[in-house]
Amino acid sequence: MLDELRALRAGDLPTHGGRTLAYVYDSGLEGLDELAASAHALASSANGLDPTAFPSLLKMENDLVGAAAALLGGGVGSVTSGGTESCLLAVLAAREGRPDVVEPNMVLPSTAHAAFHKAAHLFRVRAVEVPVDPVTFRAAPEAMAAAIDSSTVLVVASAPSYGHGVLDPIGPIAAAAASRGVRMHVDACIGGWVLPYARRLGKPVPEFGFGVEGVTSVSVDLHKYAYCPKGVSVLLHANAELRRGHYFASARWPGYTMLNTTIQSTRSGGPLAAAWAVVREVGDEGSLRLAERTFEAVQRIRDGIGSIDGLRVLAEPDSTLIALAATTEEFDLFTVADEMRERGWYVQPQFAYESSPVNLHLTVTAANRGGETEFLADLGASVDAARAAGPVVVDPEVAAFVAALDPETLTGEQFAGLLQAAGLGGGEALPVRMAEINSLLASARPALRERLLLEFLGGLYRA
Repeated sequence: MLDELRALRAGDLPTHGGRTLAYVYDSGLEGLDELAASAHALASSANGLDPTAFPSLLKMENDLVGAAAALLGGGVGSVTSGGTESCLLAVLAAREGRPDVVEPNMVLPSTAHAAFHKAAHLFRVRAVEVPVDPVTFRAAPEAMAAAIDSSTVLVVASAPSYGHGVLDPIGPIAAAAASRGVRMHVDACIGGWVLPYARRLGKPVPEFGFGVEGVTSVSVDLHKYAYCPKGVSVLLHANAELRRGHYFASARWPGYTMLNTTIQSTRSGGPLAAAWAVVREVGDEGSLRLAERTFEAVQRIRDGIGSIDGLRVLAEPDSTLIALAATTEEFDLFTVADEMRERGWYVQPQFAYESSPVNLHLTVTAANRGGETEFLADLGASVDAARAAGPVVVDPEVAAFVAALDPETLTGEQFAGLLQAAGLGGGEALPVRMAEINSLLASARPALRERLLLEFLGGLYRA
């Protein structure tokens, strides 16, 4: 069975070595995976549903929350399954904290993580999306403040935003929220563990945690730059009263009284124990050194992109994420992504939205330090290959047809035909090369693109 599992995993993107610049985070530290796996195995059968039955899990959760609070200026919190759950709970707590508001809304920049739109959908909190600065891609404090009204229960900002790797101006946004008596959540799922160390390294990182007046909650993922196995995140609140809104209790049935601190009930102790072991093993000085290696890699890659003809950095990175765009129409970035895949690298295509053009996203980790020269050489070669191939051209009539489609009125059979035409039908996995498919998807409005990809996803999970 293990041999079969290894064979199946052989078809996945590599999770180590710094060649997958999205989805995974690699410290490059020898022995850390083995430690995490052993800790996971020791606690995997324990159930976080009842901390009085498994006090070891309570101890480890309090330790992890305490470690996050030490980095982010205090607070109390809960360990969750990941950044999305942390963001969901921040929205839920804000909604529950204002039972007097009949139709609550939350104000967020257009660059906020999609998890907040998921929260809006699940919890019926209307998302008021505010355009960001079209050049810096940072949230605009005055526009954010103007969007707050008497039904606003939460204001959101990012540290940093995923798409461009820039920090929103937390201070003025938090001040605007506080002046209206509204909660303020900082999504630091990516930056929360690494940016405090960047500040210690002398980088000009502004305060974004509870040291900023008006910030009431912060999320930070430990399975990102704390390099813990997935999925472990921490949601911090400024005080226990603010946290209470996402706790749940029910005694209205004949079984045990259900008590939950998160959306989940049963929770394996495995991820919690693995994270606890990794955080303790790496330690404060180890995290500082990992941050140093990561930012060295960011700087080398950022500088190298500037020397490749046809590429530019879309926004000056404040953290560990880089978005690169094309400076010419001689080639397209979707082809560059395909060429990088051929060379053993995964870079993540991002579609155009508002003032942000099509771009490629890079999540840089400590494991990328030392591999920058090879990465940049392959990136340059991929651009040359894409330029030689020329830009992908979508038939204008097909593009016009797709652009005019209404996802709400199309049948499942019609979607199946469109998926087949787009190259997304008839198989269990995506094609190896995606440039033509991505170019066609790029011509679709976001709502249609969502529906097409959901239909494709449904086809993958056939059982």
